[in-house]
Amino acid sequence: MKAVTYYSYGSPDVLRIEDVETPVPGDKDLLIRIGAAVVTATDVTFRAGDPFYSRLATGPTRPRARTLGAEVAGEVAAIGKDVTRFAVGDRVLAVTGPAFGGHAEYVRVPEDGAVAPAPSGLSHGEAAAVCDGVLTALPFLRDHARLHQGQDILVNGASGGVGLAAVRLAKHFGARVTGVCGAAKTELVRSAGADDVVDYTARDFTREGRTYDVVFDAAGKSSFARCKQVLNDGGVYLTTAPSASVLLRTLWKPRPGRKRAVVAFTGLRSAPDKAADLRFLTELAEAGHIRPVIDGFYPLARAAEAHRRVGNGHKQGSVVLVMDEDGD
Repeated sequence: MKAVTYYSYGSPDVLRIEDVETPVPGDKDLLIRIGAAVVTATDVTFRAGDPFYSRLATGPTRPRARTLGAEVAGEVAAIGKDVTRFAVGDRVLAVTGPAFGGHAEYVRVPEDGAVAPAPSGLSHGEAAAVCDGVLTALPFLRDHARLHQGQDILVNGASGGVGLAAVRLAKHFGARVTGVCGAAKTELVRSAGADDVVDYTARDFTREGRTYDVVFDAAGKSSFARCKQVLNDGGVYLTTAPSASVLLRTLWKPRPGRKRAVVAFTGLRSAPDKAADLRFLTELAEAGHIRPVIDGFYPLARAAEAHRRVGNGHKQGSVVLVMDEDGD
């Protein structure tokens, strides 16, 4: 099979397309023929090996996993003899986790891993895109903020993969959403469902006198100290960036009604929890409550170009690698 590989950290030029051995499913595994996979900011960070601490996950001097990519959509091509919940030909969504391997024509995942039926009516490319960022945003909003009808939430970094997912999910939960992004992406964030959009180059959301029940710093660019003043009593500041101060505040249990800060390591959640979230996502997509926002499709041979698109900060929606030119 063909796969996007890399053997050293660096620019997108370190990526190459190689013929590698197709995985063989074990007794309880699925072999998925990948139709499409998302290229995320995490893929770009791990390819570059920068910041340096990211190498704690990938290897200090060279990458341990030769193929990146975690969020995929495709079709079950083969199953192990003990698999009971999936059959050959089933269309599925899967998240490979720390094993990566999604930027390839095939990937092996355990039946009890983060895998679920794909939304009907979507191409593989659309299904992969609708998955982008959701497994990070959903636990933050549902489990840690317990976001519900009528609350006000501000999403900082609303135009990224996690930010767009947060906007769409927050609207599904019935919240009033304010998104913060650059001027070029205000319409993108508004189209995802935001009730108000703040262009951070022209307005400072911490100085406008508005307050929120939840501030979700999806880009990890702000701080609890800066956002505390815009939180209502009992409000929560969520961040994807595990700074020392936030980690300490996460350990500290504030009195009821006090403002608090939370960081969640969503990638470390169990595979069954992730699978349940994928099934929930499929239900939302099939009901029309959430839809993919796609910047562009790239064939596997243009993986380096896809990485550049994600890395330059100008993408508007998901960047998707497709194994077929038509995205399905």
